[in-house]
Amino acid sequence: MRKATLLFLLLVPALTFGQSAIVSINTHSCVWHAGDDIRWAAPALDESGWQSYFPRFLQLRDPYFWVRCHADLSSLHGLARPVIQVNFISDYQLFVDGQPVGGAGSLRTGDYSLDVIRSFPMPAELSRNAVIAFRVTYRFMPSSNPGSLPLLAVQAGEESALRDRRAAIVLAQSSANLTTAIYDGVVGVFGLVLLGLYFNDRSRRELLLLSLNCLGLATIFLNLEAARALAHYSAVLFALIYALATVITGVAQPWFFFRLAGRRVPLLFWILIGVACLDHALWAPAAVVPLAQSLQLGDFYERWAAQAGFVARVLTAFAPFVAFWPYARISRRVRPLAILCMVWGADQVLYFMVRLSIFHVLGMPDLSPRWGMLMSATEPIATLFVVATLMGLLFREQRQVADERAEMAGELQAARRVQQYLIPEQLPETPGLMIASVYHPAREVGGDFFQVLPQTDRSVLIVVGDVAGHGMESGMLASLIVGAVRTAAEFTCEPERILALLNKRLQGRGLVTCQALRIASDGAATLANAGHLPPYLNGNEMAIEGSLPLGAVPEIEFPSLHFSLASADQLMLMTDGIAEAQDAQGHLFGFEHIGEMLRNGMNPAALAKAAQAFGQEDDITVLTVERMATAV
Repeated sequence: MRKATLLFLLLVPALTFGQSAIVSINTHSCVWHAGDDIRWAAPALDESGWQSYFPRFLQLRDPYFWVRCHADLSSLHGLARPVIQVNFISDYQLFVDGQPVGGAGSLRTGDYSLDVIRSFPMPAELSRNAVIAFRVTYRFMPSSNPGSLPLLAVQAGEESALRDRRAAIVLAQSSANLTTAIYDGVVGVFGLVLLGLYFNDRSRRELLLLSLNCLGLATIFLNLEAARALAHYSAVLFALIYALATVITGVAQPWFFFRLAGRRVPLLFWILIGVACLDHALWAPAAVVPLAQSLQLGDFYERWAAQAGFVARVLTAFAPFVAFWPYARISRRVRPLAILCMVWGADQVLYFMVRLSIFHVLGMPDLSPRWGMLMSATEPIATLFVVATLMGLLFREQRQVADERAEMAGELQAARRVQQYLIPEQLPETPGLMIASVYHPAREVGGDFFQVLPQTDRSVLIVVGDVAGHGMESGMLASLIVGAVRTAAEFTCEPERILALLNKRLQGRGLVTCQALRIASDGAATLANAGHLPPYLNGNEMAIEGSLPLGAVPEIEFPSLHFSLASADQLMLMTDGIAEAQDAQGHLFGFEHIGEMLRNGMNPAALAKAAQAFGQEDDITVLTVERMATAV
């Protein structure tokens, strides 16, 4: 009430000052004609073939037309600075009694400024039946009234009185929507906060989608508020901003609901979203294409896009109800978020249903006179309330996720320490042998392991293996195996016996491929195999009998291979991560490729790097043993 009183007190002086000096032209009596002929500015033109300009729905075929109005301006004689004030949402050139007095916008492109209330000085001689003519170029714009002639209002009078009148109109238009603009500005601030949260944690895509929706809504309404305030900027820019913002919100909001529910957007909803965004998206090309094409887009909009887009927006408003169905499966953690999303969706459904009632669909009474203004006023309030509450709940969830990730980070740190135990960074001294290792894990914690254990008799025991599976569980099982290997090595260094002891420990705990290799000081070697890949000696694959992995069958004998390493011989042991590397087309790196690269002189470290670049799918471990030429 106080706001209305204040507004009234501000407007009364502006509207009453010089009231007698203002002449309002009745634009309902104006006439118009399609085409462009400069002779139509002449005062004595025959207007018998012209149509009444009273704005009505029509489809303009020609982007050029003229408007002519008649007015008695004799009362303006004696005014110090008589002007004519035009409120016309279009570009135009203005003539009074055949004389050009000014204009707005570009007659060539159809672009104009949203500062649509302009004043122009009047000619010195004014007749009792003055002819006011407008030469107009029409472009299909969202700032105009689509499908009808642009609205036109004309007054003439003292410059100061009309200037005050314009200021009063700006004040009234801005004040009437001030509350909505404030709400939308706050929503935009929330959008910036959400955007910052997303950049802090880019896995939370729902934060990005809600942020884009908030920023889009704020942009739409602040853009409209700038137009109501008669801001001096291009109508083309207004159309491009409007189109971009509406498309962003039209996509981001329903996608946000499905993302929050942990579901993909169904194909049917993507189609609805596309149709819902199409009509608003048309404003962008309509604002920049040639004039004839702009009118064709306007025709398509009026005939098809506007109706289809409105129906699609009504249906997409049901997105939260579909996204969280079935409701019984909503987790307790997500339930408050789901309820708020459905409240938001219900508010939009009601808003669109009130607008739909204008067309009396299925006999529905017109609800807009009673509920239209109320729903328009409550929509930004409801949006602000829901977004603010959603932000609070998302902050709470963000904190829970941060706590969980901190706990997981601690577990991963412990797992990394375990991994260092499984894959030692520093290998022990092995006189007479040069041993090197390469390890590329596929994840934070891998299932590959190896141990190099020198013995008191100057022999070396090497164990290499791969636990089936990935992640923490396989890493923990690998740590159990490494402990068992070290324990077994205190009692025996025979490869067959080592694998037998490991197999006994692993029954019922998982499957592990493994190789145990003992190399004596004179180069004599024994290799026992439990389902592992054959090694390569000097680039050639060694023939070794296959067998089941550890943990598969109790009391099984594992095959062994006896051979000798000569001076400068190189033996390569590896896990299956190299052979199973896979490119984007699904092609495997393969054993043939491994043998070919080794025979061509590629060292094992380069081979491992090549497999990793090819497309790593599993842990890659390579262990090379070379007998030194000086070995005794």
